[in-house]
Amino acid sequence: MNSFDYLTGYPSVRVPVFARNVVATSHPLAAQAGLRMLQQGGNAVDAAIAAAAVMTIVEPCSNGLGSDAFCVLWDGQRLHGLNASGRAPGAWSPAYLRRRHGESTDRMPLRGWDTVTVPGAVGGWAALHQRFGRLPFADLLAPAIDTAERGYAVPVVVAGKWAAAAQVPALVSQPGFAETFLPRGRAPAVGERFRMPGAARALRAIAASRGEAFYRGEIAEALVRQSQAQGGAHTLADFESAQPEWVETISQPYRGHTLHEIPPNGQGIAALMAAGICAQFDLASMPVDSAASQHLQIEAMKLAFADVYRFVAERGAMKVSTQQLLDPAYLAERAKLIDPKRAQDFGAGNPVKGGTIYLTAADESGMMVSFIQSNYMGFGSGVVVPEYGLSLQNRGQGFSLDPASPNVVAGGKRPFHTIIPAFLCDADGAPRMSFGVMGGNMQPQGHLQTLVRMVDHHQSPQAACDAPRWRFNQGLDINVERHMDPAVVQGLVDLGHRVDALADSYQDFGAGQFIWRLGDPAEEGYVAASDPRRDGLAAGF
Repeated sequence: MNSFDYLTGYPSVRVPVFARNVVATSHPLAAQAGLRMLQQGGNAVDAAIAAAAVMTIVEPCSNGLGSDAFCVLWDGQRLHGLNASGRAPGAWSPAYLRRRHGESTDRMPLRGWDTVTVPGAVGGWAALHQRFGRLPFADLLAPAIDTAERGYAVPVVVAGKWAAAAQVPALVSQPGFAETFLPRGRAPAVGERFRMPGAARALRAIAASRGEAFYRGEIAEALVRQSQAQGGAHTLADFESAQPEWVETISQPYRGHTLHEIPPNGQGIAALMAAGICAQFDLASMPVDSAASQHLQIEAMKLAFADVYRFVAERGAMKVSTQQLLDPAYLAERAKLIDPKRAQDFGAGNPVKGGTIYLTAADESGMMVSFIQSNYMGFGSGVVVPEYGLSLQNRGQGFSLDPASPNVVAGGKRPFHTIIPAFLCDADGAPRMSFGVMGGNMQPQGHLQTLVRMVDHHQSPQAACDAPRWRFNQGLDINVERHMDPAVVQGLVDLGHRVDALADSYQDFGAGQFIWRLGDPAEEGYVAASDPRRDGLAAGF
């Protein structure tokens, strides 16, 4: 059970959801698709795949069939991790990109084919289903096919981000983008019907082939044909060699629990390091929303990012190990650098914003799934293959052109990734919570802030979701949500933080979904939360 205080919280349009089978996503239609699988006798993996497929249709400003994905799941006995992020085309190198974009180019491009690594999400769905799924794979994609063919009414938050993307020339000018996503010459309005018949065609091919069409069939051929026609380097061999990777999670003890993340090439280790640093301080003795508590968390996050941006890349390219970065003695020494009375610049980089969806599902047998997929920067590369409704991520932008960097671009290599599903266990290894917070470099920051609220201060998952957030950028610069208590904001300013209050919660402060196990799933079930910063829903039965 838990000791959450369900009677106090923050102004919100959401309430906790209690059920034995539950799905939480950032769009109601996706949550309902997941529930449909559970009601048909499927398990939490079936629910997660169905929800993820629908999300590619109903929130295209954040993800698509050309996304990457990661997953952490509890199968009823143990945790499993899945890395379904894509690799660079074999031809990519700093020399190749400088030939393409100018010899003086010092960073990866933002849009276009030269940012597209081989998308991994579809392969991730297939791998999850093959190992853990219960229902036929085609059944899981049926709700997404129906939604793409018949269309749906665009919701409020998605419409806002879609409209903003339509004002970005670098997106609108990309091949296939306007044809697919601006069919009336503009972004769809709130409540306006939007259809993706091309995506329905792709989903049917994916369903019939259990994903093979995407990597070794008609969809791969269409992707390569368009890439090469428009100057890209992708080949059929790049797609044929794509394989998701099952991995062991990395973890960090925290206050009688253990936080689990996917190992690099992702930034989940930043959340673990920050949690290990925060564990050196008695945060529970401080008021939950005090400037003193927020300050310590911000400084811990800065220290974590300073190391992550210097050392983290694909594991085989890293010059330090995850064990070294998570060493308790090392984190204790890093914690000593924090001055409780003064903000400091620990030299972290200036990370970019992101576009991502996170979802989680759990069933009464005890299976729990933490799943995330993303196009990275909103609509990603901007490149679309209209005949298949395929919008492609721009994860290649996460590479470096610096030959001294462990993250330097190379053919067949995975770039540094921002998307990170999380999972919390009790100290004895029993599962407790599947959760995640979307949004570029906000993700580990959201993991830390919500974890502290739930574990140190016993706030319910929905209250932790609703609470105002901060986001570290670089140096002494942080953003806070505009509704944060002015006294707390002034307290942070007095400590030396340079604070900018922002109103765009979707883009700047992430959005989370949470499922907390209350006890025996078949008896007590779960409590779930969905972030009010998006159009989402936690639903169950």
